[in-house]
Amino acid sequence: MEELVSVKGMVIKHSPVGDYDWVATVFTADRGKITAFARNARKPGSKLAGSVEPFCFGTFKLFAGRSSYTIVEADIENYFEGFRQDLEGACYGTFFLEIASFYTRENNEDKELLNLLYISLRALLNEKLQNRLVKCIFEIRALCIEGEYPGIPDRGNFLESTVYAMNYIATCPLQKLYSFEVSEDVLLQIEDIAAVYRKRFIDKTLKSLEMLESLYNVR
Repeated sequence: MEELVSVKGMVIKHSPVGDYDWVATVFTADRGKITAFARNARKPGSKLAGSVEPFCFGTFKLFAGRSSYTIVEADIENYFEGFRQDLEGACYGTFFLEIASFYTRENNEDKELLNLLYISLRALLNEKLQNRLVKCIFEIRALCIEGEYPGIPDRGNFLESTVYAMNYIATCPLQKLYSFEVSEDVLLQIEDIAAVYRKRFIDKTLKSLEMLESLYNVR
């Protein structure tokens, strides 16, 4: 018998199935990454239309079957509609979704990573913040959450402000994570560190990163 469950989460990706359905990957706070079908969501007038697009964040009511989930209702709190007019932000946001998808696993509680993803996407839409810095902060803090952050590389030639910024990123409360700016020299060093750790800990090709590198010359 199918069980009705309610989960908080964000749609990471979706793809069409059959004539009218979507199959969505949803990053949830309590159940990690799950795959869920949205029946008839591609039909005009469907109550799920627009609710299983990437970046949609909210509460999803699901039927939990033996081998899959089916979305029956979605209460979306944030569609992140700003990315529709912000191509650069959307590209960075897609990279964040791909990183989150790499780390999260099915049936693993990962509330802190989901919270980080949410506030980081909001930071991308803040015109006062540099997307390059937001990207670095997201990557480094995600490593901390997943227990893989090895600390500042021991090569001894970092600026004092770089060391301070790295320690702040690793230890500050999430709600204060995007409360600072850095100089270009510091940002370049933090980008180098993030790139080194990405290559060390993420053993897959990130398609969104390739797109960012081609469009915006990021590291």
